[in-house]
Amino acid sequence: MSVERLGINQITVKNWTLEETVRGLARHGIGWLGAWAGPVEEYGADRAATLLRDHGVRVSSVCRAGFFTGRNPDGGGLDHAANRRAVDLTAAIGGDVLYLVSGGVRDDLDLPRARAAVAEGIAGLVPYAASAGVRLAVEPLHPMMCAERSVTVTLGQSLDIVEQFEPAHVGLAVDTYNVWWDPGLHPSLARAGERIIGYQVCDWLVPQPHPTFGRGLPGDGAIDIPSITRAVDAAGYTGPIEVEIFNEEVWARDPDEVLAGVVAGFARHVLG
Repeated sequence: MSVERLGINQITVKNWTLEETVRGLARHGIGWLGAWAGPVEEYGADRAATLLRDHGVRVSSVCRAGFFTGRNPDGGGLDHAANRRAVDLTAAIGGDVLYLVSGGVRDDLDLPRARAAVAEGIAGLVPYAASAGVRLAVEPLHPMMCAERSVTVTLGQSLDIVEQFEPAHVGLAVDTYNVWWDPGLHPSLARAGERIIGYQVCDWLVPQPHPTFGRGLPGDGAIDIPSITRAVDAAGYTGPIEVEIFNEEVWARDPDEVLAGVVAGFARHVLG
């Protein structure tokens, strides 16, 4: 069972520090980390780069920047300086993909204008990111997050934005939790082609325990993840596949146990 493409998003083992996470990934033979900007900033980007290099772990992505509509449920709204810092951090730890969250609905913007604001915000960040060698990944979120977090909720809507930019600078991030329901899923993945620059997997639990913290480990829910993986691969994506879990029950478990389970089930539940 090959795990060469397997990555773990840092949030999956939330209760580990960055250092514990990197050491844990190396211990389980996992070569990719989806890093979160906050913990890396706290640890120090230079120290983090050394830590990753010493343990043979590479950065598949950094989460996150964006909120171009000015609506951020975590507070702060649109913060240009924070977005540029996220670009700098991504480059400093050896990453080249920075995930973007579009931002939620704002009272003074209808949805078409809100999506236009996302494209305008990305346009403003592209020159800075390109100069650092960082690609920006637009990630559509599930429609239940439209009001608070992302006015782009389908792959098609995200591609309409992504296609306004050069593929070398702006691409698409695909997350099974957010897109599995989309009636245009497979045509949109084929349309995306080389623009897919990030792929994350988790499962949809039934019933959903929480609208944000309800993600399940691959194989524990309703999503046919292998079929999506095949479609992503057919579009031309050959990069790392991150397991990203927001779930209080998973976080309460021993992270080593979680990682061992992910490794054991990766071939069957993700690659198919």
